[in-house]
Amino acid sequence: RNMSSAGPEGRKKMRECEGLIDSLVYYIQGAIADHEPNDKATENCVCILHNLSYQLEIELPESYAQSIYMQRRNISNNDKTPGCFGTRSRKVKEKQQDTPLPEEKSNPKGVESLWHSTLIRIYLSLIAKSTRNYTQEASLGALQNLTAGTGPMPFAVARTVVQKASGLPSIRAMLHVSHPAVKKTAVSLLRNLSRNTSLQNDIAREVLPDLVSILPECVPGCEVACETTASICYTLFNLTQSSSHNARLLLSAHGLPKVIAISMNDSNMFSKASRAASVLLYSLWSHTDLHSAYKK
Repeated sequence: RNMSSAGPEGRKKMRECEGLIDSLVYYIQGAIADHEPNDKATENCVCILHNLSYQLEIELPESYAQSIYMQRRNISNNDKTPGCFGTRSRKVKEKQQDTPLPEEKSNPKGVESLWHSTLIRIYLSLIAKSTRNYTQEASLGALQNLTAGTGPMPFAVARTVVQKASGLPSIRAMLHVSHPAVKKTAVSLLRNLSRNTSLQNDIAREVLPDLVSILPECVPGCEVACETTASICYTLFNLTQSSSHNARLLLSAHGLPKVIAISMNDSNMFSKASRAASVLLYSLWSHTDLHSAYKK
């Protein structure tokens, strides 16, 4: 577990170690089958897999990168326009939806297991069944890592989580736990998932009211809570940017007063949350059919 967090070279060597990833997955499967999701060794195994999934899209061996990602390389830089969230334009998003997803092997080995639907379902099972905060956080964090990129693999993982494995209820439950790091990681995962336009309506229907309910009444006073608040606002931005219906959902969940209050904080120390809330407000105002409701 310590070695797996030693940096990119360590991660690469461990991914290449024959049988290591397969053994970790095998052990976790056994623990779940034996109804022992709170086993300490299971926590260690999940934390190792979490670390080995970090930067996976960037660090994949060349053979995988060529077969899975060459079509992504063809997206011209001219397709991208600067915005509040880096250089992801509508064209890039549309292209992402059109990109063929990598085919899944029925019997994955080694590094292939890290993004396979079998392991995704294992993470979701641990999120639902384990009461160990580190196991929950590592399972959420592994899914966050796997959905962080813009290529076919992160999109395929996101679709598996939301549609094929019906993982949103388990993730939604983590929004209401008392452990701040678990909550923060759950929100960060939802932020990644919400970037996929084809999944946004499913996500909004399942978790938008919950996201609004955990928004604080003003900018929180600690850094972790502040980062979580910013991530919630950016997730709501993704869900409402292109959907007047989802913006109305936010309104009916009484989210607008909270977002306004957060946006009005002028403290430099916690400006990340207020800036995110301001961007969300600006986006919400673009739905002209809701102006009268907003003014009320």
